[in-house]
Amino acid sequence: MSRPDIPNLDLTDLAGPQLADAGLHCEALGTLASQLGRSMFTHRHDRFFQVHYVRDGAVRVQLEDVLYQLRGPMVFLTPPAFLHAFVTEDDADGYVLTVDQQLLWPMLDDETTWPSGQSAVMPVCLALGTLAGDHADEARRMVCLFDQLHTEYSGGRPGRSQSLLLLARLVFIGLLRLSSQALETPPSCREELQLFRGFGTLIEARFRDHWTLPRYAGSLGVTEQRLHDVCRQVAGKPPKKLINERLIQEARRLLLSTSQSVSQVGYSLGFEDPAYFGRFFLRHVGVAPGSYRTDMTS
Repeated sequence: MSRPDIPNLDLTDLAGPQLADAGLHCEALGTLASQLGRSMFTHRHDRFFQVHYVRDGAVRVQLEDVLYQLRGPMVFLTPPAFLHAFVTEDDADGYVLTVDQQLLWPMLDDETTWPSGQSAVMPVCLALGTLAGDHADEARRMVCLFDQLHTEYSGGRPGRSQSLLLLARLVFIGLLRLSSQALETPPSCREELQLFRGFGTLIEARFRDHWTLPRYAGSLGVTEQRLHDVCRQVAGKPPKKLINERLIQEARRLLLSTSQSVSQVGYSLGFEDPAYFGRFFLRHVGVAPGSYRTDMTS
């Protein structure tokens, strides 16, 4: 399932030393959004399972070539190497759980429990509010587990690592139990998703070059209106906003994870004038880049 043209997101860079050391990371969706933004183009992570639990708010989720549009409470699972993208609205919150595959394969490979083994672990999207009976009970238990996971992750009590692993495995057991209730595949929009995916790949390659929208559309072989319509359909946002969000996402990452000055961050993102970079960041984030760095790291 190697997809060389699709970015392979190194989650250890984003999640910090806890994921690298313990193989597990749990963070509030709102906290991650404040660092990386709420739009993530099509990407993959080769070594990690990731679960997004959205408690409330609107979300668009692309799992491989399938697009879901719904509101929380919902949860979606992306196994290692599977393609996915998502956009959450400003009011959406919940948790994001990331687990190294090596911590889960021993449990998933137990054929006495999961007869179909690894092949059963496919992308799953669940609308939790529509479940009933035993399935609703299972969903409530899983939501409680997410709350416990985040509390345990944020603390430093004895046995923390062992507790986190056990809680994470229980979340995955719940997901596998509920996988039969996964949302049905909505009508196909494969052509639109392929164009959107190509746009995301092109942004990844050229966002530092500050390409104009006509140049993006021309490179993709479509009109600006076609590109605009597809981005609205898949992500709920115009293409220019998605380009700017990618710039802001990278600016946030550099401000939080490097010692580069604000001017150096601007230069590395293709801004020739540091003052213009400062105004651009302020307009999109609401605070100046220096203040953002101070607020997020203090």
